[in-house]
Amino acid sequence: MTKRVLILSTTTGYQLRSFGHAAMELGIDLIFATDRCHALDDPWRDGAVAIRFHEEDAAVDTVVAAATRRPLHGVIAVGDRPVVLAARIAEALGLPGNPPHAARASANKRLARETLYRAGLRVPEFLPSSTRADVVPLAVRLQYPVVLKPVALSGSRGVIRADTPTQMVAAFQRVSTLLSRFDIRAQRYGSEGELLIESFIPGHEYAIEGVVTDGRVSAFAVFDKPDPLDGPFFEESIYVTPAAISAETERAILDAVQEATSAIGLRHGPLHAECRVNPGGVYVLEVAARPIGGLCSRVLRFASGRHRHSLEHVLLQHALGHDVSRESRETEAAAVMMIPIPCRGVYKGVSGQDAALRVPFVEDVQITAKLDQLLEPLPEAGSYLGFIFARAPLPGQVEAAVREAHRRLAFSVVPAIDLRAG
Repeated sequence: MTKRVLILSTTTGYQLRSFGHAAMELGIDLIFATDRCHALDDPWRDGAVAIRFHEEDAAVDTVVAAATRRPLHGVIAVGDRPVVLAARIAEALGLPGNPPHAARASANKRLARETLYRAGLRVPEFLPSSTRADVVPLAVRLQYPVVLKPVALSGSRGVIRADTPTQMVAAFQRVSTLLSRFDIRAQRYGSEGELLIESFIPGHEYAIEGVVTDGRVSAFAVFDKPDPLDGPFFEESIYVTPAAISAETERAILDAVQEATSAIGLRHGPLHAECRVNPGGVYVLEVAARPIGGLCSRVLRFASGRHRHSLEHVLLQHALGHDVSRESRETEAAAVMMIPIPCRGVYKGVSGQDAALRVPFVEDVQITAKLDQLLEPLPEAGSYLGFIFARAPLPGQVEAAVREAHRRLAFSVVPAIDLRAG
C-alpha cells in the first residue's frame, strides 16, 4: 500500500520542492495542507487541502475529513506557524507526533522560557511584556544589557539588544511598529502584541538539527555560527558543520538540548534547536518542532551506499515511523551562507554569480530575491537575498569559501519611497 504523508506549510516554500523530490524517490504520496482561501475548490489545482492555521478546530476537522478519503500515515510541519496544528492532526488521527501543548510551547518564546525555567534548566532572566506596556518606567527598572523579542516571530525578526534605558525605549517602539504592520497582523499568530524582555547571554551560538523519537533526540548535525551574534540585531548568516568544538562541548550541547526537549514534552518529529555556550554552561534558546528552514536544509546530505539523499528524504521516513537514528551524514564539512540584506530598498539585480561559483569548494549560489522586491534588513526583515553552499574536507575551508563567494557578488538595491513616513 502506498504511504501518504501530510505536509503543513504556507502556500510557498523552497523546502516543498525538496519534499516532493524525496517523496518520488521513496514512492510516497504527499498531501499538502496550506493556509489559503478555502472558498474556492482547489484554486491552485495541486490537490492541497485549504485550511486556516489560526482556525485550529476547523482546520483539524477539515484534514480529518479529507483523511477519510485519502488515509494519512504521517504528518510534518514546515515552519513555525503550523507546528501546533500538525500536533493536533497527528493526535486526532492516531499518528506519531508531538503533544499539542508541547508543540505550542516550542513555538512560543514565553511559554518555552517558562517551561524550561520550571524544569530548572539554564535560561536567561526574562520578563513577559506587551506592546501596550508603558515602556519608559519599565526601561528605568531593567538591568542591562537586555534583548527584546517578539513572542511569535522567528528568524531573529524583531529581536533587538538594548544597553541603556534610552536604547530600550527606542527598541520597544521599533518592535511595536513592526508588530502593528498589516503583513504581521494578517498572519494571525494570536500573540502579535506579546514581547519578551530577556537578559543578554554572552557566548558562542550553535544550532542543532535532528529528530525526536519517543522523546529521544537524534542529532544529525551541530552547526557552528562563526559570526559573533552580540547585537544590536542578531542576523544569522553562516552555518558550518561540523562545529569546531571539543567532544566534551558537543556532548554538553546535546545533553542540554535533550533536557530542554524533555522538559517541553516533544515526542516525535523534526527538531531544530539553538543554544549559547559560555563558561557558565549551555543555554538552550530555542527548541523548535520543525526542520531547519528554506533552502538551508540543502547543507545536510546523507549517504546510503552509493546513494545520496536529502534531509527531507530522512524526515519523510521518520514521519512514517522508520528508525533514522543511524542515518549517516556525509563526513565532508559543509556550510551555508544566508545572504544578508544590506539596506532597505528595491532589489534590481545581482552581478558576479559566475565569479562566486568559481571559488574553490563553492557548490551552488541561489539568489531567491525577486526583481523589484522591496528588501528590508533586520530587525524588520523576513527573508534573505539568497544562499551560498560549500563543501570541503575542513570546516575552515567551507567558511572561507562562502565568505569569498559573497565578496564577489554585487547587489543592486535602489532607495524605496518610504510610505510608512507621515
